[in-house]
Amino acid sequence: MIEVKGVSKTFEGMDALKCVDLHIKRGSIYGLLGTNGAGKTTLLKILAGLYKEDKGVVSINEQSIYENEALKDRVMFLSDFPSFFAHYTVRQMANVYKNLYHQWDEERFQALQEVFELDIHKKIQRFSKGMQRQVAFWLALSTKPDVLILDEPFDGLDPVMRRKVKNLILQDVAEREMTVLVSSHNLREVEDFCDYIGVLHHGTMLFERDLDELKSDIHKVQVAFKGEVPPDFFEAFNVLYTEARGSVMLYIVRGEEEDILSHMNVHKPVLFDLLPLSLEEIFIYEMGEVGYAIKNILV
Repeated sequence: MIEVKGVSKTFEGMDALKCVDLHIKRGSIYGLLGTNGAGKTTLLKILAGLYKEDKGVVSINEQSIYENEALKDRVMFLSDFPSFFAHYTVRQMANVYKNLYHQWDEERFQALQEVFELDIHKKIQRFSKGMQRQVAFWLALSTKPDVLILDEPFDGLDPVMRRKVKNLILQDVAEREMTVLVSSHNLREVEDFCDYIGVLHHGTMLFERDLDELKSDIHKVQVAFKGEVPPDFFEAFNVLYTEARGSVMLYIVRGEEEDILSHMNVHKPVLFDLLPLSLEEIFIYEMGEVGYAIKNILV
């Protein structure tokens, strides 16, 4: 569906992206994560056809998106700062979208008014930040895009409206196989919403993983022994983090759960807990492996 191969982008001599690869299947919800300045927004704008890559290939349905009006008709990009024509009402802005996007669904636009409960005859600039974000989603979903690209999309929405918007997106994914690419710093929100994850750091893609597989590959282990910790303890595993909490040792370990359990049966600690990690915790420890570490994290 979406293929990015060896893409690089430079601004004024600074590398925003360096040979990035990315793969998104049709009908999936892909979470693009990364540190500040990692190049996430640049990549999103390239995929939306707003920027032209300097090197590499970007394709959606095996077509280049840049200066491709027919393809852009099926792709919707919501930036982190939605913009509208000055002094336009919701109805007037909807008419603009209706003329720009051939798949505009007027019936759906009218139906979604019951969800967002906003006055279509009110000027958008008079709405609050959260309400303007609602207008952006209202218009975007009324175009019925094949690809929805979201940059920090839920900022400003209250919890109830966040749930409503997510449900609308999930409905389109289920019914029309709409493909969603979302970038957000709210990892708990991404964890609840996405099925696939890609992590950017300093313009380079560190990895892409199925979210369930990613969470099954890294574990939080708490152990305590009667005496000293065995010198070869966890020697065969990739330990991302270690912390002593009195007599209890905390480890963040990469590996299969069965292998860790077998290892514990050999060493027989007096205390052993194998605990799940949130996506936020996984992200922190993954970043620690590439030098973006935070000392003494409370987990």
